[in-house]
Amino acid sequence: MTALFTRPLAMTETITHYCPGCTHGVIHRLVAEVIDELGIAERTVGVGPVGCSVLIYNYFAVDFQEAPHGRAPALATGAKRARPDLVVFTYQGDGDLASIGTNEIIHAANRGEKFTTVFVNNAIYGMTGGQMAPTTLPGQVTTTSPRGRDVNTAGYPMRMSELLSTLRTPGYVVRTSVHSPQMIVQTKKAIRRAFELQMANRCYTFVEVLSTCPTNWGIPPVKSLKWLQDNMIPYYPLGVFKDPDIDASLTGQTPRPWRESHAD
Repeated sequence: MTALFTRPLAMTETITHYCPGCTHGVIHRLVAEVIDELGIAERTVGVGPVGCSVLIYNYFAVDFQEAPHGRAPALATGAKRARPDLVVFTYQGDGDLASIGTNEIIHAANRGEKFTTVFVNNAIYGMTGGQMAPTTLPGQVTTTSPRGRDVNTAGYPMRMSELLSTLRTPGYVVRTSVHSPQMIVQTKKAIRRAFELQMANRCYTFVEVLSTCPTNWGIPPVKSLKWLQDNMIPYYPLGVFKDPDIDASLTGQTPRPWRESHAD
């Protein structure tokens, strides 16, 4: 009998610690599948920071480093500069990357460091109890914004893909999602392209993935997927914001739709 669907070799058999309905596991699998398909497991190094992904090294059968909160880009920069032959990626949440690590990620991208960032945006602090994050939507209720995010006092949610796409340094910046099978396929394509651009030593690569957090949103898993589609995507549009092979005038703060930028 031919096996059509198996565990990627780049993943271990460790039982997940993530909450029911959390889509971190889907994103983990996509990264592992890309590592397998590119045949790079022996030279891949991941960097896990503080946050829901703090135990990510348990799930991947590749080398990992653990970074202080927000400092994953610094560790990735050091590893990649010391060993340019490595394939290095950071896996960061919105609290880690867009809050304490904002300075780190902006300057790493601006320097054009040749590593890949997988940025998981679920609009909330997940591991620490559901506090308001830099990406929390206007009016969204969290443990630290029980009446909803007030943009008059907290400002507007940060759009990291748009922000990084304004940098003059060449790069690959894309926003995807895992709320549907179609978008899961597109997300894998984006991760693979990011790794391939890194392997060609061309540019810094950044894949933002919209994700769910049913526990801290207080919404059942299936309804969380619908909530993401209805609430997050209008504020965080999907598509390619920056690509080294696309005229900069066609990207920037208005993403190219997936059907144009990632045609099969």
